Amino acid sequence: MEQRYATSPEQVPGMDTAELRRRYLVEDLFAEGEVHAVYTHHDRVVLVGVVPLDGALDLPTYPEIASTTFFEHREAGIVNVGGPGTITVDGETHDLAHGSCLYVGRGADGVSFRSADPAGEAGPARFYLFSAPAHTAHPATLVEAGGGTVRELGDQLTSNRRTLNQYVHENGVKSCQVVMGVTTLHPGNMWNTMPAHTHDRRTEVYLYFDLPAEARVVHLLGQPAETRHLLVADGQAVVSPSWSIHSGVGTGAYSFVWAMAGENQAFDDMDGVPVAELR
Repeated sequence: MEQRYATSPEQVPGMDTAELRRRYLVEDLFAEGEVHAVYTHHDRVVLVGVVPLDGALDLPTYPEIASTTFFEHREAGIVNVGGPGTITVDGETHDLAHGSCLYVGRGADGVSFRSADPAGEAGPARFYLFSAPAHTAHPATLVEAGGGTVRELGDQLTSNRRTLNQYVHENGVKSCQVVMGVTTLHPGNMWNTMPAHTHDRRTEVYLYFDLPAEARVVHLLGQPAETRHLLVADGQAVVSPSWSIHSGVGTGAYSFVWAMAGENQAFDDMDGVPVAELR
């Protein structure tokens, strides 16, 4: 498990591109046949990428979280951004198609991952797990791709028309603090979350997927008056601290998993920033 310590906005002006990428961009979360994990001290979020090949991969525990099992005092939302696969939680197996989400609550014991047909046209499953500490237990719940609460946002004229699926949230799948969903850009649209905003009470992580291999998303971060950017490829994640904006424009259409943890679960708890105030 890689550890990343929390940062303050005062550090950003002195960072070069390499430092920005080391602090906020997770480049190698998915590796075939392996489980990769990153622990960020921003709201103690853990990110995990799992790519099963020939057999099942079990979710390990880690010394960094000081627990006998991964879910002893944690919960997680898991989205499959690859080919079809299954997740088994305490003996119950859940089928996840591309874009589907499984919530796993505090107290789950054995959790394993398997690809349905790793050599097939769709390739192996790629399970993206977003975890935060939890103080209550809720049952494992599956949401099929395109389900949950659906919100249509943006406008074709501003190139940010998008469909937002809320999976784990206060009016959907119940959790302790994790809020999670998937947003898909409509064809011909490139911008997400513009005008931008911050969440002063929560950390948010974007995981970009369904992006062509040669395409990139220019992801904006930093305080509104001190912005920076990252060039992000398919399957890469950006950690957005509570003081940072999070917005991006792609060289092609794409989808992304957004997930938050922190003070509350109110989706609309955000502080908007007019475009003219960005620097």
